This record gives sequence, structure tokens and C-alpha cells, in this order.
Amino acid sequence: MGSISDTLAIKENGVRDSLFSRLSPTPADEPFAVNGAYIQDTYPDKVNLGIGVYRTSDGSPWPLRVVEEAEKQLYQASDVSRHEYLTIQGDREFLRLASNLVFGFDQEKQAQAEENKSRVVSIQTVSGTGANRLGAELLTRNLRPGCVWVPDPTWANHHTIWELAGVERKSYPYYDSATKSFDFEGTFRTLSSANTNDVVILHACAHNPTGADPTKEQWKMLAELCKTKGLIPFFDLAYQGFASGNLEQDAWAIRYFFNYNPRLEFCVAQSFSKNFGLYGQRVGALHVVTSTISEEVSQNLLSNLCHLVRGEYSMAPRGGSEIVRTVLGNETLKEKWYEDLVTMSERIRQMRQALFDELIRLQTPGDWTHILKQIGMFTYVGLSEEQVSKIRSKHHIYMLKSGRISISGLNESNVKYVAKGIDDVVR
Repeated sequence: MGSISDTLAIKENGVRDSLFSRLSPTPADEPFAVNGAYIQDTYPDKVNLGIGVYRTSDGSPWPLRVVEEAEKQLYQASDVSRHEYLTIQGDREFLRLASNLVFGFDQEKQAQAEENKSRVVSIQTVSGTGANRLGAELLTRNLRPGCVWVPDPTWANHHTIWELAGVERKSYPYYDSATKSFDFEGTFRTLSSANTNDVVILHACAHNPTGADPTKEQWKMLAELCKTKGLIPFFDLAYQGFASGNLEQDAWAIRYFFNYNPRLEFCVAQSFSKNFGLYGQRVGALHVVTSTISEEVSQNLLSNLCHLVRGEYSMAPRGGSEIVRTVLGNETLKEKWYEDLVTMSERIRQMRQALFDELIRLQTPGDWTHILKQIGMFTYVGLSEEQVSKIRSKHHIYMLKSGRISISGLNESNVKYVAKGIDDVVR
């Protein structure tokens, strides 16, 4: 067999082709590509419904009030160790508070809470993406799942993460485009054919991109199915408190799975990007739930997670996690955070109502009640790829080709314009 240099072409000037000349291009990430096109557009009335970030009623970013207060406290404290390394596991107090937020341990009796806590191994990550990636790597290396079941549709990065992990991906039909709602029958039927040790990606609340969630009864049946089939649930929790304004409601599915008897084992990828507005700070955690209460199992699990983190990025950044820790560790700040969550979720709800009302006023063809039934930042508005292209070229309204829109991009000054654009392209 010849060497690599033997197979590379030599140009006339004697310069060898690059070692990377055979790389194929990869597809652009659609939300960021749409956002880039929006930025380049000079049309004065353009509207950005593509990027998943919260915006105020005037279209501006909103640093949460409680985050600004926490930042002031941290600055005034002037801790000399504020730039030091964290442990590989991360900020342990942040992890304790983050875990309590997900599982509700602080609402349980002391003895029961301590027992339940011993079932959870937590590690700080580079936001929710890092948590998903770390969890995928852990499961792939140690449990060797036959495949991962990914909802169709889902957050596009789920596919990228599990592709890089080297696990076969299969889809289950999450969304019924006819009813514009969660396809429980299709999901249950498809996952019933899964094999033991297969991983199942589940959105804990505010499904991205559709905004359509299972009911509590449907969640119960999915938990039973996972236990019966020996599946490994993998929850993506990106919107706790942001989706409904209620932390307990948005964590209901995870807590039900945690308390299910006989016990389930699963992962939770937790992000603080949306509910704290810390998009660029990359604050997250991975929580791995075990069925047994064993110090040895927990320590071995943590050491394996730390081993993976050390080889990837050594440890998570501390700036954002210190903000979250400061807020969650102070009852006064925590109450103010609740108020900020209500402010954001209520504005999203109001914009859903405003868009729906305007489409009804225009007598736009079709049933638009799904806009009110769905929850969270995103909605499948119901446009075809051709209609999405048309509304962008004609009205300069930017959304993903699937018809997913970010409700936070709507405000009182543009919602009528957007509704008119939708009305135009569906007629």
C-alpha cells in the first residue's frame, strides 16, 4: 500500500495538494443561515422568526433583571478566585441546585430527598448541547445501544450529535401535520418495535420545533412502554419555566419518570440558555439517573463522565454557572427569577393570541387553533416549504423551511404584517 503522499496529486509548481482537499462540505446550520440572511437583508420591514432567542416587545434582547442583579453582586464580591479552574465535574453547588430544579428534591421530606439524590449523578456541561453530546458519548461507549430513536421532527442538532457518536438513528413520527398536534398513536406504535437498550430522545416540554407536547396520560403510557421494552429515555430539558411560566409543570414528565416504579434509568440534558437568557454563557448540566442506590455505581459513573469531559474540554466555564448558582441559592433572587419567567412566557402567550386573532380577522383559509394549543418559543405555523420561500422573497419574513417560527420574534408592531404575509401565501 502506498503512502498518503503517493496518492496526493502534485501540482505543476511542485506543491502537493492539501491533506484536506478531499473533505466534502457539510450542510449549513439552518437557523444560523436564516439569521445570517436576515441580517444581510436591507428591507426596512423585515421580520426574523428564525432564531430561537427571546426578544422584547420592541425586538431587543432582554438580559433578565435578576441576572443583572446577580452580576452586580458577583462583581461587588470581587472574589479573588473568580477566574480559577473549576473541578472537572464542575461547580458542585451549582449542580446541587440545578438537580433540585429538575427533580424537585427540595420539596421532599429530608430522608426521601437524600435517598432520591443518591440515584442522580450530575456533571456541568457546555450548555444543553454539551449535555446531549456527553450523554450520547457515555451511552455509546458503555451501553452500546443498537440505535437512537429521534422524534420527527426534532432539534436538528440531535441528529448531528448522535451521528458523531456513531449510533444508528431511526425516527418516530412525533407530529401529525393533519391535526397539527403530537402524534401519540404513531409514536407509541413505532417505539413498540424498538429493542432493549435503544435510546429514545424525548423533549421534556415545549417541543422544538413544533411546540406540541404529550398530555400527562400520554407521558404515563410512554414511561410504561420504556420500562416494558427496556428503552433508555434521554430527556432534553431546554425550557423549564420558560415554556409555561411554571417550573413544576415543565418538569412534570421527568419527575414522573423518576418516580416510576419499577425504577427507570435515563439521562437529562439541562440547559439554562432560554430560562436565564444566558445564550452565550453556555450553562448546562447532564444528570444521569440510576435504578440502584449504590455509592460504587455512582462513583464509577462520575469518574467515567469526568474522563470524557477531561478529554473534550477539561471543565465547563464558570461565569454563567455562578450567575445561576447565585440566583437559585438566594430565595429573594429566586422569586425575582420566577417573575422574569412569567414575564417571558406571558409575552409569548400574548403573541400567540395576537397572531391567531389577526389570522381569524383576515379570514385566512385553514384552522389556526394549533397556534394557541402549542406551547413555548416555537410553533409549526403550517406553511409548506414553497410558501416559506414565497413569504421570505415577497414579504421579507424569515422562518425555517419547515414552517417553524419563533414566536418571540413577533411583537405588537409586526404581528399584523406577519399575519398578512401568511394570509397572502396560503390563499
